[in-house]
Amino acid sequence: MAETHPPAVESFLAKINSREAQVGIIGMGYVGLPLALTFIEKGFRVLGFDVDPAKVTALSEGKGYIKHLDPARIAAAAKTGRLEATTDFSRLGEPDAILICVPTPLTAQREPDMSYVVGSAQKIKERLRKGQLVVLESTTYPGTTDELVKGILEQSGLRMGQDFYLAFSPEREDPGNRDHSTATIPKVVGGVDRASLVLSQALYSQAIARVVAVSSARAAEAAKLTENIFRAINIALVNELKVVYDAMGIDVWEVLDAASTKPFGFMRFNPGPGWGGHCIPLDPFYLAWKAREYGVSTKFIELAGEVNVEMPHYVVNKLQLALNERGKALKGTKVLLLGVAYKKDIDDPRESPAFEIIELLRKLGAVLSFHDPHVPKLPRMRTWPHLPELSSVPLNEDTLKSHDAVMIVTDHSVVDYDLVLNHAALIVDARGVYRAANPKVVKA
Repeated sequence: MAETHPPAVESFLAKINSREAQVGIIGMGYVGLPLALTFIEKGFRVLGFDVDPAKVTALSEGKGYIKHLDPARIAAAAKTGRLEATTDFSRLGEPDAILICVPTPLTAQREPDMSYVVGSAQKIKERLRKGQLVVLESTTYPGTTDELVKGILEQSGLRMGQDFYLAFSPEREDPGNRDHSTATIPKVVGGVDRASLVLSQALYSQAIARVVAVSSARAAEAAKLTENIFRAINIALVNELKVVYDAMGIDVWEVLDAASTKPFGFMRFNPGPGWGGHCIPLDPFYLAWKAREYGVSTKFIELAGEVNVEMPHYVVNKLQLALNERGKALKGTKVLLLGVAYKKDIDDPRESPAFEIIELLRKLGAVLSFHDPHVPKLPRMRTWPHLPELSSVPLNEDTLKSHDAVMIVTDHSVVDYDLVLNHAALIVDARGVYRAANPKVVKA
């Protein structure tokens, strides 16, 4: 028997199913823009909100600013007339559904910084009208949607479940992944009440191949944290194994290659110079912070965080030891970093371990340069205000010979690693690029 809904919900469902509903998205970045394009390509009109006028101007001209997104998709979206971007948040009353895709960083004390979510909710509150659906997509701790966001929105005088609807659906973007896109990655959805779940599930089902409904917004928030904490812990495990096996004279990459041949019971993760991206370095601390409210400790999760945070120090120490063996001090040494993006083949630098490495090397007196084919300039980062102003240098024989050491931080596919091997004096390889033993290469 078909489920019956109040008339207002039925009317909203009809608007969604006919694709007449307008979708508003706050934050036209790595999450919001791909989501906007996906809805537009399914026939919806999208009104994108962003505080950056440059992004709004680019989108109005049909131009992109995120390297891994096909520029043709943005041009096509603009040409249809279904994409509009604005910095005018007073227009938040126009969309039928508002999706919040803003950052959720950490404070200096590694506690959740909810300022972007709070700011977005307050802007929505000022223009909230009856019948609107609000969905938070930003990764956060369980309870954010039905405590924090709901409380702010109800300051408008409207009541959740009666006048407006509220849900959480975590973003699952994986920049640069060619096998999975926004439209094909299953979408988890949890409503604060039944009507909110029904509406948000219906909305996402129009644009995304599979929608997975859970019992509450809290369950959806916890699912997202669990996904990324799983990755964080396993990255910490292989990073710790790297250190242990290195002390034993065993190549961790060879070990992982061998272990990966087992067709069951093993999932491969690779070690590196640290952890990066907007989610994995942050999410464990979100859950640990919230768990303390319930008097529960998260020792295992926090230990994984400690291991991963130490990796940039480990990599820098490997460079120091290698220089010492060659009779050189790190102070005054010219070091070329290959890659500052947080992972290969993308232009996203958020929470990249490169910045911690740069800061450590800078404090130790190294003379720094970097090459990244996807990041032309070292961006200004909230957590690294003292980084030097550097632009990516060309990668050629002269550049390599003019440096005392090269450190591979991000293993972009387009880099000519044979060129690096032939002309660099010393290579600290934190990504397992070079498998064969070579006197020039120090595995880190």
